[in-house]
Parts: sequence; structure tokens; C-alpha cells
Amino acid sequence: MSNLEHTTRAYAAAMDDADPLAGFRSRFAMFDPDLIYLDGNSLGRLPRGVAGRMQQAVESGWGADLIRGWNNGWWEAPRRIGELIAPLLGAGLGQVIVSDQTSLNLFKLAAAALTLRPGRSRIITDSLNFPSDLYILQGLVRLLGGQHEIVRIGSRDGITPDLKELASAIDERTALVTLSHVTYQSGYLYDMRAMTDLAQRAGALILWDLSHSAGVVPIALDDCGVDLAIGCTYKYLNGGPGAPAFLYVKTTLQPEAQSPIWGWWGEAQPFAFELDYRPAPGVQRFLTGTAPVLSMIALEEGLAPLLEAGIVRIRQKSVALSQYAIELSERRLASLGFSLGSPRDPEQRGSHISLRHRDGYRINRALIEEMHVIPDFREPDNLRLGLAPLYVSFQDVWDAIERLGRVVAERRFEKYPLQRLPVT
Repeated sequence: MSNLEHTTRAYAAAMDDADPLAGFRSRFAMFDPDLIYLDGNSLGRLPRGVAGRMQQAVESGWGADLIRGWNNGWWEAPRRIGELIAPLLGAGLGQVIVSDQTSLNLFKLAAAALTLRPGRSRIITDSLNFPSDLYILQGLVRLLGGQHEIVRIGSRDGITPDLKELASAIDERTALVTLSHVTYQSGYLYDMRAMTDLAQRAGALILWDLSHSAGVVPIALDDCGVDLAIGCTYKYLNGGPGAPAFLYVKTTLQPEAQSPIWGWWGEAQPFAFELDYRPAPGVQRFLTGTAPVLSMIALEEGLAPLLEAGIVRIRQKSVALSQYAIELSERRLASLGFSLGSPRDPEQRGSHISLRHRDGYRINRALIEEMHVIPDFREPDNLRLGLAPLYVSFQDVWDAIERLGRVVAERRFEKYPLQRLPVT
């Protein structure tokens, strides 16, 4: 079949017919059959099994069991669900827990890392990192009295980091290297093994943010020798809005790593109610306050289709979807002022792509409000298409690119103001 035939909707339909994961689409709630949802990299769709599981948790758990629910599975939820996530991260038992939010987990693990590297004063990150991560690091440095310097590595094209600059910045002064495995704007995918080796050869610890890779990219934390990792669960892991995050601490670091927040869930014997804190063994010490049980139960159920599909097959479809989206966009949209804001090499790309356009924000508004397509926008000009393989089809991609072209060709976006809504 010629490349020109690839641009037909019939070709997209044939791709869907041959897709081994196509059946998983029915496992997710689709309230509007005409809506094309391409924002699973910000909030995953609702898995159908969650509603029934939540009703059971509310009525049988909270309603009937009441306080007895803590001894009927609630207390163990952070570790139990962490162990479900662990295989998706390439992590063995006893290293992953579900706890708090991503930013708080970053604070806890970054603080622990700096404590483990006294005498070293530099934190290395990059300008492509998620801004919230940078804010946490800035606040932590201030809290510690300004004894550390944050070094942000730049990017010449806004798509890929300057790897040579990054490598030269990591030296004997470096305490911590912390990066997003997949960057939030361009979808650039770091070589985890290479960067981990680079940091550790200099004697530094490395902390990965897996928020945009967990659930769509095969990850090998143990095999790569990663020290620390965090990530959210409401994107590709389908945990629901505000779902609790996860953290990973390598087994060999656990005896010496200390959480800076001494909460009762991280205490060795919480119900002994001792007045002086003693950290729990292992990764459990990084728990803080009471777990949000209902949110955790929703997350546990939301993981089910992902675990059943398997990360290898998910990654294969992710690459196929993004390659197809890039091919269609270059044929249909390049003449309309769009350019690719993501790496072309799928080995360097996660599961979302960015299409850059000077009117990207207003185009995004028009897609959402007129064309039944939900992507999202990231400054300054990135229209992001999140391609969650379990429920995004090849026909979704074809239709989205077609509607995107119409928005620009018909100048539909011009009616929308430049002023941003609170959430973009």
C-alpha cells in the first residue's frame, strides 16, 4: 500500500481491524460517541469497572464495614496497589508505594537524596522538566538554607535537551540529578540507562519523574539501577482526577534513606502511639498521613485493563499511533502553519506528540468547543495530542487531524480570544 493510501480513512479503519488491543476500547466509558479524546496524557478516561467498584467500596466498605474497613484491606492499600504498579515500572517487590501527590513525593525523595549526599551542593535538571518539579526543588533549596544550587540544562530547539551540556554539568559537586523520563511539552524520552549511569559514575543519586511514561513506555527501574522515582496515576494509569501518586525507592537505599515528613503512617508501630517517631522499615517510611481510600480503590480498579493488555503491546500501539499522527499531520497540516514539536525518532518519544502553531491556543479552543476533539495546549505554542493506546483508535487520529485542518483552513479559531482560560 502506498504512503498516499495511508492518508485515507479506510486505511485507518483497516489498522483498527488489525489492532490486537482494539477490544480494550469497550472497557472505557464513552458517553459521547463523536468525541475524540486526546488528553489521556493529562487525565485518563474512566474505566467502566471503576463505577461498580466504587459503589461497592462506598456501600459495603464505608457504609456497612465502617471503621472495620481498615482491617478489611484499607490499611494495606498503599503497598498493595504499589505492588500492582511495580511491574509496569520494572520494579521488584517492596520498592513502590502509593502515597500523597507527585509534588509531595518529589519533595520527600529529593530531600532524602540531598541528605544522603552531604558535602555536595548541586542539583542538575533541565528546562524541559515539568515546572511544578522545578518549583518543589526551588522551595526545598530555600528551606535548606540556600546551600544547594539548581542547574537547569537548556534546549536549543525546545524539543530535546542539550545532552552534551547535561553530561558536562554532572560532576563531583552533584548531589542529585532529577529529570522527567518523558518531557511534558515535546514528549522527548530520555535514555534512562545512559542517564542513570552518568549520574551514578559521578557519585550522584538520580530521581526520575515517570508521570508521562508510566503505563505507556516500558520502564526498567531495577535493571537500570535507578535510585529513586515518582509519578502520578491519573494520566495513563487511569486513576481518576487527583488520584494519589506513587514513589519508588531502591531496596539498597531504603535502610539509610529518611523521609523529611514524619507522619504516623510512616511510623514503625502506628497504633502503639509512641511519642517519639521511629521510621517504619523499607519504603513504608515514606508514607505520611492517612491514605485516601476511595481514590485508591478507584486507582486499583483503573489499573486492571492496563495490566491485562501488557506494557509491551501498549508500547507497540503507542508508537504506531504517534507515527501515524505525524505522517498525517505533515501531509495535511504542514501547509497550514503547523510544525512537529516532538522527536521524529519513536525511540526518543513517549505517547504524546506536540504540533506547534502560532495560534495553537485558539485552535485548541475551537477543537474543543466546535469540533468534538479534546487535546490540550501548553505554552508557548504546543498543541498536544495524547495517544492513550487502550482507547484511542487509528480512526480517532485520522478524524482528529482532519478536524484540526478544518479549524485552520476555515479560520474557525479566529473567533476565540488570545486570553487564556484558567485551565489550558
